[in-house]
Amino acid sequence: MSKSRKATQRRKAKQAAAPAPKTRRSFLAMAPYIIGGIIVAGGIGYMGISTVRADLAEQDLSDIGNGIPTIVQVHDPACGSCIILEKETRAAFSDIDEDDLAYRIASLTSDVGSEFAAKHTAGFATLLFFDADGVLTDRIHGETDRAELKTAFQAHIDENS
Repeated sequence: MSKSRKATQRRKAKQAAAPAPKTRRSFLAMAPYIIGGIIVAGGIGYMGISTVRADLAEQDLSDIGNGIPTIVQVHDPACGSCIILEKETRAAFSDIDEDDLAYRIASLTSDVGSEFAAKHTAGFATLLFFDADGVLTDRIHGETDRAELKTAFQAHIDENS
């Protein structure tokens, strides 16, 4: 075989092995996947921001006594009883209007939450009941099921109506 024929065969082999150059058509074929990825990433980001905002609002203890009775959970995220109480409290709150009763969390991992708990002599896994004027009227300590909490919350709303 001649040199030129071998060179031609090598060149053709390299061209066949090389990836096809990116063209406008190949980009357009991928566009729906790119747009879908952007939409999914945006949705996840929005949900994350909404969750953070809701958590921050729940930890705002400055609005106790603003005319709405409030339940404050003294909470430590590392405490199993606190997590169970939070789950049951949220379930009990599912049918309650926020205009009738507010729910806040005093996290023991924050300075504000720790000071709040100390001021009201409350330990972890405790629910503090405040009337519309911000006066502490009752407390529940420890894991409590949602049915009992619902009854207690409704009684607190009725007392403050």
